[in-house]
Amino acid sequence: MDEPLYPHAGAEVARKRRELAPQPLAAFQAFSASVFADGALPGKAKQLIAVAVAHVTQCPYCIRGHTQAALKAGATEQEIMEAIWVAAEMRAGAAYAHSALAIDTLLHAHPQPAPAG
Repeated sequence: MDEPLYPHAGAEVARKRRELAPQPLAAFQAFSASVFADGALPGKAKQLIAVAVAHVTQCPYCIRGHTQAALKAGATEQEIMEAIWVAAEMRAGAAYAHSALAIDTLLHAHPQPAPAG
């Protein structure tokens, strides 16, 4: 039987993280709680942003965790899917925008002949 690409991040993994580096873990957890607390943006909006970012970074743990957190914060399934579409557009837009690098390379690698005249 094939092993999963990503292991289950359950209690055993959490215990080992805490055992290996308790202070950074506590600091990260406090940072995370602070970031996702209601502020200028409500927690629901922050979780929808996190869903989109998780899709761009392609973190399966983040996708699952922030989708669950968005639902818990009151996001609808439609809002979550729209956030994912925003991520898809941003990812595609970045590829298109960065084509300027390839175009610039092409223009400089193959100089255009001067017009006859």
